[in-house]
Amino acid sequence: MIRFRHGVDTSVGRVRRVNEDSYLAVPPVYAVADGMGGHGSGDVASRLAVEVLARCVMLRPLFTEAVLHALDEANRAIVEHDGPNRMGTTITGLAGLETLGGDRLMVFNVGDSRVYRLAGERFEQLTVDHSEVQEMVLAGVLTREQARTHPRRNVVTRALGGGHELAADHWLVPAAAGDRFLLCSDGLFGEVLDEALAGLLALADPQHAAEALVAAANEAGGHDNITALVVDIEHADTPEYYPVEETVPGRKAPGRPDGPAARGGAGTGGAGGGPGGPGVGRAPSGELPIDVGLVGLGLIDPDGDGRAR
Repeated sequence: MIRFRHGVDTSVGRVRRVNEDSYLAVPPVYAVADGMGGHGSGDVASRLAVEVLARCVMLRPLFTEAVLHALDEANRAIVEHDGPNRMGTTITGLAGLETLGGDRLMVFNVGDSRVYRLAGERFEQLTVDHSEVQEMVLAGVLTREQARTHPRRNVVTRALGGGHELAADHWLVPAAAGDRFLLCSDGLFGEVLDEALAGLLALADPQHAAEALVAAANEAGGHDNITALVVDIEHADTPEYYPVEETVPGRKAPGRPDGPAARGGAGTGGAGGGPGGPGVGRAPSGELPIDVGLVGLGLIDPDGDGRAR
């Protein structure tokens, strides 16, 4: 049985007026969602995503298809939401699975939020961004360094709410005691370089690490909402073999890049959990810049007044 310990922190940042990030931190399911669409839309989309995904928490045994089904349900809830604006959200996460041969972790992703793993001294990004600049990096048009400052770096190519058909990437990885995972929105890695992320993530206590990561992003400018969810694997029945990547029939298995409690709550901890963090950062409500991700998904008119349709 996998035993988890986690810490989480989130911030509205120094530019935005409302936090559109949401998170789920209830073992064995962890997720970060970054909403798009402006106040009253993006925050609703990310909240809906983690609320639907939270239904997986009580499933025993939890299995891959259940998580994928929950993501499909979350996508449908966002698409069919009766609101004045179109909206969407990224989502990325980690789920503990109990399978034959030993415990596994399911890493999943839609959009450009990320999951990183720190295993000993090895720090690596496990997810692949669904963004225009990532496609250019994979095509050899941009380097990873150039992608960080490219003017279209925030244009996502997949998100919950982007249409009735959802293509979520997912992988199965071993659950190894001592490994640490970082789930985060682009407001973190867009401000803090990988080397600094790895150093702060190595802080002993996961809550201290989460808070230090968010503080570093704010100190670097805090141009977007920031969420850092740090998850430790304290115990696991380690499988005897390394499982191959898994993909759903009809869905292409994604490649890997080179190199290294629902929103407002901290999670329950308990036998599988750990200390949670503060709730979502709040600020006076008001008009927000529309996330450029919605332009990439065709949900808003880039030549119009900038408001979601």
